[in-house]
Amino acid sequence: QVQLVESGGGLVQAGGSLRLSCAASGSIFSINTMGWHRQAPGKPRELVARITSGGSTNYADSVKGRFTISRDNAKNMVYLQMNSLKPEDTAVYYCNADLVTSSSWGTYWGQGTQVSVSS
Repeated sequence: QVQLVESGGGLVQAGGSLRLSCAASGSIFSINTMGWHRQAPGKPRELVARITSGGSTNYADSVKGRFTISRDNAKNMVYLQMNSLKPEDTAVYYCNADLVTSSSWGTYWGQGTQVSVSS
């Protein structure tokens, strides 16, 4: 069974920083793309950033220049460094991974971690 567990969320003032981490565990054969999405109250879930196994990255326009996604393939982990945070970044942040297990393949999601930015 595969699990993705996020950590690092919390409450921060505008202009501050947070670093989110996500660890994938279980019977994982390989991981392709990993990413972060977020969902604010009353809004649909949106892509924040994603990174391929080769290190290619994509970012939402709203976070370019402020957020940085990275990964450690040896540890099956993905990170999101968030700088210059704004109140509009407040949301539940979810990590996801496109991976292959010993018996299946697909997209797996974590349970989410709350990020709150006060003005």
